[in-house]
Amino acid sequence: MNTTDSRTAQLADNLAFVTERIRRAASAAGRADAPALIVVSKFHPAADVRVLRSLGVADVGENRDQEAAAKAAEVADPALRWHFIGQLQSNKATSVVRYAHSVHSVDRPGLVAALGRAMAAQQDVDGRAALECFIQVDLSRSGGGHPGGAHGGEGQGGALPRGAGPGGRGGAAPSAVPALADAVAGTPGLSLAGVMAVAPLGSDPSAAFALLAGISAALVRDHPGATGISAGMSGDLEQAIAAGATHLRVGSDILGPRPAVL
Repeated sequence: MNTTDSRTAQLADNLAFVTERIRRAASAAGRADAPALIVVSKFHPAADVRVLRSLGVADVGENRDQEAAAKAAEVADPALRWHFIGQLQSNKATSVVRYAHSVHSVDRPGLVAALGRAMAAQQDVDGRAALECFIQVDLSRSGGGHPGGAHGGEGQGGALPRGAGPGGRGGAAPSAVPALADAVAGTPGLSLAGVMAVAPLGSDPSAAFALLAGISAALVRDHPGATGISAGMSGDLEQAIAAGATHLRVGSDILGPRPAVL
């Protein structure tokens, strides 16, 4: 078996393992539906994305615009949905809307405005569909997180963002969600998809995701179409599914450890 065939077999086995975990967790939670699986491909090559696509994966996630834009251009599959899940600088909005199906890290009014401007320009060029936007919530700002732990961060970028609470993984305070939701819903070219969060460092994922589910329920009362809950990674996908996650962001359990940077 050559190297390419070996990698395909490895990814197929890993994907089957994670898919079975998702099936079992959904069954245990009494859910008839299974959450969408977003495979987080950060630091892994475009060749892996092509293999995943051949295995039926329809959604991939990236944390950094430079890496995501290059991979999207290299893979060039219009049926593949790219999800931007990392902290996003407003000056990257123009680049992100060229390839992204959704952004899972909308956390401030300035970013909403930047994405709206970028989408207006992009839709003039190619008439693309609306950009799905998830509001990222910093659950540590509700008292759900405690410092000192180590929770996997495959679905979120590196350093702790400015303003995050103790143990936080970035995002808006829960109290800011209604105004942000109104801003997204009122911006042409943007579609309010729901909420996203990473369990705070050192917290109980079940409690954190239950809190997110409550924030989601409040959001849906005002925006009935915004039912998405982007939550759960390799280490806590079962707890996220039990709490009602509609999108999972899984990287290492499918693609393995990130490649060494030379």
